Amino acid sequence: MTDAEWVVVRPLLPVPAWMNGKGGQPEGYCHRQMIDAVRYLVDNGCKWRALPTDFPGWDRVYTFYRRWRDKGLIAELHDRLRERVRGDEGRSAEPTAAIIDSQSVKAAASVPTASRGFDGGKLINGRKRHVIVDCLGLLLMVLVTAADVTDRDAACGMLERLRSRHRKITLVWADGGYTGRLVTWAAEHLRIALTVIKRSDDTHGFTVLPRRWVVERTLGWLMRSRRLARDYETLPTSSEALALWSMTMLMGRRLTRHQARQVTRPPAAT
Repeated sequence: MTDAEWVVVRPLLPVPAWMNGKGGQPEGYCHRQMIDAVRYLVDNGCKWRALPTDFPGWDRVYTFYRRWRDKGLIAELHDRLRERVRGDEGRSAEPTAAIIDSQSVKAAASVPTASRGFDGGKLINGRKRHVIVDCLGLLLMVLVTAADVTDRDAACGMLERLRSRHRKITLVWADGGYTGRLVTWAAEHLRIALTVIKRSDDTHGFTVLPRRWVVERTLGWLMRSRRLARDYETLPTSSEALALWSMTMLMGRRLTRHQARQVTRPPAAT
């Protein structure tokens, strides 16, 4: 993390309880060191024990990562960064529309049998990453399941949680895997218009489809992080947390570039 990015990210970090007088001991390492170590692992895909010696001990970094995962601190940082990015893009903090899709990834031997499956459509033995993004491609929700879980089954629970977290969302775009009773159920129970954008039967080869390309781009962003190119995590919640870490890296750098452009922009003529 560069100094310019740290200036942007630092005010958005969750405040430790001991700083608010709620008890606990001050942490022994700087948050920037710990965050850099986790980001290094996500970006380069190494093992925890293979972290370079420039960072704190791997066991301390993993303890930090696990605490942020279990207490929802990484989700808190991610959501604050997303609101900041949306504000810089001239959008309101809360989105009104979203796009849903899924991505199957192969699982390593460390993934237990109980949380892995076989995706017959993609011919992949592993897990499936279900994501909901806003119109900018920023993550609103991520759910990791076995690869044999259908898109419709995963979408039922995700859309319910999406409605409770983001009350303003009334429109969700999806692909042909979400057709059927899910469309009627979402309209009647959640008051969400689930619009399916289908690929034309006459189309051959790659085609950019309206709205669907946004979520496909987000899935491509996640695959840039080598730790997410294959699922190595024992717990699905760890896979979800790593996806959030990956997006915080992208959003932090985007905010830094935006701030740099504002600083270097010449003053308007009077």
